[in-house]
Amino acid sequence: MAAAHLVSRPLSSSKPLRNLNPTFPLNSSKPSLSFPTPYRSRSLTLRATSSAVPAATPAAETSFRHCFSRSTDGYLYCEGLRVEDVMEAAERSPFYLYSKAQITRNFEAYREALEGLRSIVGYAIKANNNLKILEHLRGLGCGAVLVSGNELRLALHAGFDPSRCIFNGNGKLLEDLVLAAEKGVFVNVDSEFDLENIVTAARVVGKQVPILLRINPDVDPQVHPYVATGNKTSKFGIRNEKLQWFLDAIKSYPNEIKLVGAHCHLGSTITKVDIFRDAAVLMVNYIDQIRAQGFELEYLNIGGGLGIDYHHTGTVLPTPMDLINTVRELVLSRDLTLIIEPGRSLIANTCCLVNRVTGVKTNGTKNFIVIDGSMAELIRPSLYGAYQHIELVSPPPPDAEVSTFDVVGPVCESADFLGKDRELPTPAKGAGLVVHDAGAYCMSMASTYNLKMRPPEYWVDNGSLVKIRHGETFEDLLKFFDGL
Repeated sequence: MAAAHLVSRPLSSSKPLRNLNPTFPLNSSKPSLSFPTPYRSRSLTLRATSSAVPAATPAAETSFRHCFSRSTDGYLYCEGLRVEDVMEAAERSPFYLYSKAQITRNFEAYREALEGLRSIVGYAIKANNNLKILEHLRGLGCGAVLVSGNELRLALHAGFDPSRCIFNGNGKLLEDLVLAAEKGVFVNVDSEFDLENIVTAARVVGKQVPILLRINPDVDPQVHPYVATGNKTSKFGIRNEKLQWFLDAIKSYPNEIKLVGAHCHLGSTITKVDIFRDAAVLMVNYIDQIRAQGFELEYLNIGGGLGIDYHHTGTVLPTPMDLINTVRELVLSRDLTLIIEPGRSLIANTCCLVNRVTGVKTNGTKNFIVIDGSMAELIRPSLYGAYQHIELVSPPPPDAEVSTFDVVGPVCESADFLGKDRELPTPAKGAGLVVHDAGAYCMSMASTYNLKMRPPEYWVDNGSLVKIRHGETFEDLLKFFDGL
């Protein structure tokens, strides 16, 4: 890696920030408080130079390394840029910071795994809908998986080939299906009324729609129930015992729809690829039955859901190669084109949510690090009880006490936490703190609760810091009421 340097001079500098110990006496008669110079946004440009960054910590001394790594100087880096320097350059805090190169590496892992197969890698836009990221993935060769009409519109705006797009969902609206039919994207049939709406949309635009049947293999993905989607009790997919009804209905509309494949989706954060094979065995048996009735099925869509190492414990998890190898022979044996729908495994580990510490406090039995980020910017811990790794971006002061903290935000909810019971050095006011693996289902689920405006996004692109989304402002909010 190369060192990160500021090309322009800082607009202002802050006074040193005093370390706070969470066990300081709250009833002291002479409290001692420090008031650092208020943080101000800086308009700085960052780039990597040819001077060397201190070597990364040896693998034996760290549990996890990827595009974000801690070097021997004690600072956290992203692709050669020191995150502390990025904080000085950013529009404001919190913000999302990505590695463009890591996105590329993640996609290339799927491309390599799929060699020898006809395939479509359909990126699940719901995971992260940043336009610049979509354009990059499209340029690498991705198709797109859509679950709403606006995701379809965004995919088209980003230049995705409609013939490599798949429209999923259990409640697709007729107006959105009309757009899908007009553009020629694949549509998954999820129910009786969904089939009826697809036929209606085909008639509106006068085009035949290529469809896949979403079948529930009823395989337990062994994940959080909120992200399990392929069980028999799931709201997604057709009832398998009604398969023949659907096949007969599809035969009734040869001008409107053409059945070209079968689809399943088991869930998310899956860490055992045998689950995919179990589902694929069931799915090719369904394909055999359907083909026996004269349908020319070409596609098997096995969905997405591959998990990542959120805990940063060095756990060996399945790779895209492991996943594809479990279904490769089944796909080849039926001469099928394989569709996969990765989201999390393409984008999650490419990003951190970068925050500043507002302060440290204790209620006597519990210690808290309060940051400017919150459940409004990153809701997964509050919504799912999800774990995401947290660390400071800079080496702590030598006298910083290591304690157990809940890392919380300023939102007026007890559910507003980013991590619980985390052992961390006591940070100073204004110190940087990152929540790792924030690329998937974080910014795309962000809200303006408590009128916290959605944050800016940046990525490191070939050694330079580049903004890829403006932060929302209070003025943006007021525009919704113009002229009313």
